[in-house]
Amino acid sequence: MSAGGAGGGAKGAYPPQTIMALGIIGGLVGIYLGHFMPPAYSFFGGIGAICATVWGADAVRRVASYGLGTGVPSIGMLALGMGILAALFGLSVGGIAGPIVAIVVAAIIGGVIGALSNKVIGMGIPIMEQAMVEISCAGTLVILGLSVVIAGSFDYAAVVQNVVANGYIALIFIIGGMGILHPFNASLGPDESQDRTLTLAVEKGAIALIITGFASSLHEGLMAASLNMLVGFIIWYIAFSKYYAFIKRDAYQVVGTGLLPSAEELQ
Repeated sequence: MSAGGAGGGAKGAYPPQTIMALGIIGGLVGIYLGHFMPPAYSFFGGIGAICATVWGADAVRRVASYGLGTGVPSIGMLALGMGILAALFGLSVGGIAGPIVAIVVAAIIGGVIGALSNKVIGMGIPIMEQAMVEISCAGTLVILGLSVVIAGSFDYAAVVQNVVANGYIALIFIIGGMGILHPFNASLGPDESQDRTLTLAVEKGAIALIITGFASSLHEGLMAASLNMLVGFIIWYIAFSKYYAFIKRDAYQVVGTGLLPSAEELQ
């Protein structure tokens, strides 16, 4: 079951425009701060990626509320797939404006895929085109932000050498995609609420910052990596605590089940 049922239209206290502004402005500011400041502050790229993750997760909950079902994980992976293409192209031709160029390219790719989904495949989701543009742009910002955490810069050569060539791009693909797809996938149902879903997106984005912070140790050194992971852990702890509070608020009952019984105990 989806949050809005087959009729679609997920509701929330925060309008899409507000969350979009958070994703774009917060994402770009974090990416540029991580690029221009000393390597020890590359965690700003991760904070930008968290803002973009929240935006992507909200776009997923809105489009998935029309009844995507098992398409929720797929659309998260699609977001990062489009994001990799747009991010690398934007950085390769855009120079200092690379992240902005990447967003423009991502919007074009997302719009084309959204139109194909509705007009050719015939999915018939009213907001499909808009949602795919948003998800593609959010995925691009996540790729860029987490790449900045690892490489300390969004310079194309640095990203290719420290993120792509050594395979860390695959790591970013998985943890970035999980941050966008998992919050709604874990919360869907008639009692899904926007604040609980998006808080889980922050928590997943923080985990991505911790993991990429650890990966940054090979390039930026132990001190910068430790700071990256520390900031990520602080954000994770705050978000997880808030998420658990929302679970207790929304759940009928929260009980401790203990360990599952062994085969011998069941006999």
